[in-house]
Amino acid sequence: MRTKLGVYLLKIIMKKLSLLTMLFIICSSLMLLAACGSDPDVARVGKPAPDFTLVDRHGKNWTLSALKGQVVFVNFWATWCAPCREEMPSMQRLYEKMPKDTFKMLAIFNSDDPALVNSFATKLDLTMPILDDQANTVGVKYGLTGIPETFIINKNGIIVRKYLGTAQWNAPRFTKMLKKFIDQ
Repeated sequence: MRTKLGVYLLKIIMKKLSLLTMLFIICSSLMLLAACGSDPDVARVGKPAPDFTLVDRHGKNWTLSALKGQVVFVNFWATWCAPCREEMPSMQRLYEKMPKDTFKMLAIFNSDDPALVNSFATKLDLTMPILDDQANTVGVKYGLTGIPETFIINKNGIIVRKYLGTAQWNAPRFTKMLKKFIDQ
């Protein structure tokens, strides 16, 4: 009788230990995933913008750090993204009205076909610099969660705003905000 009771109790203890072990493994895995999500190298508002060098559709190299002293508008987009296509005309209008010596707009196409991008840009008569990140290397540095995503970088190279989704970029509120950063 004692042996059966001992075996029974041992089974209960083993089940509880197994559950505790599984719970520990799950919690440890979740903590590890959370730590991975807080990568210090990913772009964050209030932190320096990750530097990059990309080529535009005309073959010119653009290096973000070389633009210090100017306000930089960095937008990630793709031709296959309908909201991205919708906001491009307002970005072009903003680009045309902002001062070229203190403001740069970089439209970075992400995971897209350069031929489609060129066709789209030609059709809309886009004159802003359109940079090639078809391999998504810069997108990873910026921790993209989707597109379009836009980052506003101040004259000191610090990210001061991040916008998820589309916007009417030539709206007075955005022009005013950008001019405020230009005047700082």
